Amino acid sequence: MAQFGDFNRICKTVALTVCPLVGTSLGLEPACYSRSIELQGTLIFQPATIIIHVVALLMTTLMIYHIRSKYTAVGRREMVMFFYLYMLLTVVEMLLVSGIVPLASNAYIYLTGIHTGLITSAVWCLLLNGFIGYQFFEDGTATSLWIIRLSSLFVFICVTGLSVATFRGIGPFNPLHPALLWIVLYVFNGGAIALYICLQIFLVLNTLDDRWPLGDIAFGAAFYSVGQASLYAFSVKICDHAKHYIDGLFFGTIGTLLAVMMVYKYWDSITKEDLEFSVGNKQHVWEVRDVEEEYPRQDGRGDYNNGYQEY
Repeated sequence: MAQFGDFNRICKTVALTVCPLVGTSLGLEPACYSRSIELQGTLIFQPATIIIHVVALLMTTLMIYHIRSKYTAVGRREMVMFFYLYMLLTVVEMLLVSGIVPLASNAYIYLTGIHTGLITSAVWCLLLNGFIGYQFFEDGTATSLWIIRLSSLFVFICVTGLSVATFRGIGPFNPLHPALLWIVLYVFNGGAIALYICLQIFLVLNTLDDRWPLGDIAFGAAFYSVGQASLYAFSVKICDHAKHYIDGLFFGTIGTLLAVMMVYKYWDSITKEDLEFSVGNKQHVWEVRDVEEEYPRQDGRGDYNNGYQEY
């Protein structure tokens, strides 16, 4: 089990992006991690995980398209922000874990700080989306959008600054004892995710007549929990049994992707588009039939012709 505020045991289990920058002067290395491959003279680390990152980018693009196409759905623009943040952190994480950005470079330090900032701001954005259904402020308005934008930006700047200061040992922050960074990544983010789940369960039970969205919440929580367990508890065992081809980071990335997909599925199941304001070129057949039934044989071949014949 990981000790409070300590990355040592975590980083000996799984190769997180922060591990080369904390714990010791040379960073921390896991006991077992996925083997690299050579691609045109360049070593690529975590190749299987990189494939999942590419799939995550494609799926996120598809989900954003479907969300934006529901023009009158509640919380549409707010939810899109969360998926954009998830897409950005996926790109940054892919650059870091693949080794494209060298570990010894200054760019790795700043990108890792940006990565931790994006993780926390995405979780914060998701939490704020959890309050949309309670109508504390009307969705889609400038107030709603700017509350999420500015607060998420504030969280991103604070956590990124904290991370970089910790990695560089600036001021009171020490990479050998990064307790505050540990609290942000695990206590704050974990608490925000738990609160989001509780808010949605309460919303479904007390507001909606349909109970099926609870299944989406349960599956999302289960996928995320299994992914985190694979990441922090079974990574070394997975790596040993898979002969170093994959490790816990592979399944952790899959679990996170599936959990994000269930967030979309849950949002889609509780939001209905108001078709009254939808724009379409398709004519309603039943309206045409009603007109024909109400005014029969008005085409010049029926009653009017009979009238002419009378004259």
